[in-house]
Amino acid sequence: MPTSERLDCHYCKDSLLGKKYIMKDDTQYCTKCYENLFANNCEACSLPIGCNCKDLSYKDRHWHEQCFKCGKCSRSLVEKAFAAKDDLLLCTECHAQDYSSKCTTCKKTIMPGSRKMEYKGNSWHETCFLCHRCQQPIGTKSFIPKDTGYFCVACFEKQFAYQCSACKKAITTGGVTYQEKPWHRECFLCIGCRKQLSGQRFTTRENYPYCLECFSNLYAKKCVGCTKPITSLAGAKYISFEERQWHSECFTCMQCSVSLVGRGFLTQRDNILCTDCGRDK
Repeated sequence: MPTSERLDCHYCKDSLLGKKYIMKDDTQYCTKCYENLFANNCEACSLPIGCNCKDLSYKDRHWHEQCFKCGKCSRSLVEKAFAAKDDLLLCTECHAQDYSSKCTTCKKTIMPGSRKMEYKGNSWHETCFLCHRCQQPIGTKSFIPKDTGYFCVACFEKQFAYQCSACKKAITTGGVTYQEKPWHRECFLCIGCRKQLSGQRFTTRENYPYCLECFSNLYAKKCVGCTKPITSLAGAKYISFEERQWHSECFTCMQCSVSLVGRGFLTQRDNILCTDCGRDK
């Protein structure tokens, strides 16, 4: 028979006619040579995993089907969920018993693969992590810890949060207090221009808050010199004479404009004059 028509093992050259053989990379091998050359050794028994056996693998490690067992209880892991701890494969029950966390509420093991909640070193089954007030599972929603309990946002606001004096809604973060009443920062506004007063200097009139500008425009006396409001709220100094007021820098001689602050002066009708200009008159 011509060589081209022969069917021999690529390694030992024995004829494969009428025998079982295995193809690898388009090359045929007898079962013995294939196992010697390519078969993986079982992690459990160290024997080769032959052609007639299933080769079960996990992270580049291999087992006979009958050797693929839990490292603690020896139950088969074939087609079952398992977990790895170091080099050891464990069934979910053994892994949970030895390594899984316990639920803070029901004290039972939280099985691998099940949904759980964790907070500050404690763990819960998802269905055991409940709002302290409404007793509904919080799940992945936001929550607020209070004393030894945990509250969903809605229940916390109902039970503990202050209500804003303006909008009547709960204040969950920040806020300001004015006249022993709570306000959202964005709700504490000047009664005149509606500008936010949080973090700003302000004053009050008849218990209503005003920014300095609005208060000055509405209630402050006007300077005789420049007609602008005079307010001491921002630290401005002013001069008062015969029910008239001036900014310090505006209290000047009507004729020569010299400052009259701390100096003698004369009056001529509604005008204020320095003594020199007054004598000239």
